[in-house]
Amino acid sequence: MATAGSIDYLQQFVEDTSMFNSIVLSNLLPATWWAPLPHFLQTWLRNYIAGTILYFLSGFLWSFYIYHLYRNVYIPKDAIPSNKAMLMQIYVAMKAMPWYTLLPTVSEHLIENGWTKCYSGIYEVGLAFHPVDGILQALPHALALFVIPTHFRTHIALLFLEAVWTANIHDCIHGKLWPVMGAGYHTIHHTTYRHNYGHYTIWMDWMLGTLCEPEEEKYEKVN
Repeated sequence: MATAGSIDYLQQFVEDTSMFNSIVLSNLLPATWWAPLPHFLQTWLRNYIAGTILYFLSGFLWSFYIYHLYRNVYIPKDAIPSNKAMLMQIYVAMKAMPWYTLLPTVSEHLIENGWTKCYSGIYEVGLAFHPVDGILQALPHALALFVIPTHFRTHIALLFLEAVWTANIHDCIHGKLWPVMGAGYHTIHHTTYRHNYGHYTIWMDWMLGTLCEPEEEKYEKVN
């Protein structure tokens, strides 16, 4: 049975999700549409709307970059999907979106009810994952705050960009923009585990002798 202290603690999660719900829903829908809904449905509606917006925004930017701005550079010639194929993919994604967004909604509900080991503040736990890997990855971000005057929201934005960058180097599309440590280099890192340790650039690997250049793609642009 939950104690008064634990109920107060769990309320922090509810306050957080309520804030997230308000940020999304209050800016996109009239309050009369969503405010009367139970908290669980509000959370699902927030995830559904935000997920749909993110899907179309990221999809548009990605398609513009790959299929138009750099047409036939990253994929074989004449391999660009037709409009009909794209619309079909959108249709399938929209059918699945309510179910996709239900998963984070359920997870938040479980957290709010104290059925998980989720914690409210990072100060409450010493290690969130493997001590060596996790600490080494996070250490530069933490140490920089003690040396370089950093605007808090800028710091948060940099962490967001870090997440975007992580997705970029794992998408298997090599940008070929020297000296950027693109997906081609990083794929080799996951293949040999002895090369291309760099983060944003190849400079340190070049200096320390661990750089391994990716081979040219076999599907170069057809003349």
